[in-house]
Order: sequence, then structure tokens, then C-alpha cells
Amino acid sequence: MSHDHDHDNELDPFAARVRALETILTEKGLIDPAAIDVIVDTYETKIGPRNGAKVVAKAWVDLEFAAWLKRDATAAIASLSYTGRQGEHMQAVFNSEATHNLVVCTLCSCYPWSVLGLPPVWYKAPPYRSRAVIDPRGVLEEFGLTLPAATKIRVWDSTAELRYLVVPMRPEGTEGWSEERLAELVTRDAMIGTGLAKEPA
Repeated sequence: MSHDHDHDNELDPFAARVRALETILTEKGLIDPAAIDVIVDTYETKIGPRNGAKVVAKAWVDLEFAAWLKRDATAAIASLSYTGRQGEHMQAVFNSEATHNLVVCTLCSCYPWSVLGLPPVWYKAPPYRSRAVIDPRGVLEEFGLTLPAATKIRVWDSTAELRYLVVPMRPEGTEGWSEERLAELVTRDAMIGTGLAKEPA
């Protein structure tokens, strides 16, 4: 007997619950799956972390903007027209040789959608949410990021009132690069703090 279709029981428990809820709401006519697909596609492919990468790249090349971002991230980011869901109140934290910043939401999964797009699954998972606070160095090492012992790790806990954007250090060898080219080096993980900006090829 042919048996080549998917089953919800092959999904992880969270994804299975989401699938079941979407099915019920669709059957009741409360949501339009096509509209949901458009929203998801917008955050995954059009917004994604691209907005945040452009903010970081501008801060790297424009010292005035970087100072504004440090002083009032909400206004600085809004000046680039990046506002919206869960990005109403922002704070930018800047990495340095002395301090590396890491963002977590210990209570749920507060995340700045307008600059980083959809949160990764691991960001919402209880192991990351608990361990990022008690063992941030160990968590970073699991992401493949080993920092010098002298580098202090500061953990920022996002809330419903305030979300954070990590501004990673600018890679060496990028002097004279345009903002567009620099933005290609900025990853989502670097703006959460679980990674660094990519090195130039």
C-alpha cells in the first residue's frame, strides 16, 4: 500500500500543536492559510535579519548613527523605517574586545521581529532560555563560539517592554566597504550574540 504522505506525529510536539491549531482555525474559517503564508514569507525572506544587518552596517560606517543607536536605539532604528511588531522599544548593545553581549528571553520568547525576523526555534526552547543565564560561556561554545577567558559575557534578558539588538564588532579588513557589502557579513546569530560577524572572504 502506498504511504508517502506526511503525518503530524513525525513533527516535534510544538510543531504538531501548531499544525493542529492552524487546521482547526482554518476549518472554522477564522484564518486564511494563504494570508498566514504571506506573513511567514515576509518575516522569513523579506525582513528576516536583513533589517538588523543594515542597522549594524550603518553603525559601523557612521559614527553619529552609532552614537544615536547607543543612546536611543528605538528612534535610530525607526529612522530607517524598521518599526513594527515587537520592535517598539529597542536597546542596542555593542560588543567590544572586553565585553561580549548575549540576548535571551527567560520568560517566553520576546524577540525584535522588525529587525531580526522570526525567532529561531532554539531561541524559544527552554534549554537556551535557562542555560544562557547560568552558563553563557558554555552555551556560546555549543554554538561554536569560544571567547577569550578575559572577555566578559553580559547577558541581556528581553521583556515585553524592551528588546535588544547586539551590534557585533566590525571585522578587520573591511575598511572602505559600503554599507550594503558590510551588511552581508552580519548574521542573525551575531545580532543575538550567539555568533560573530562573518570574516570577509
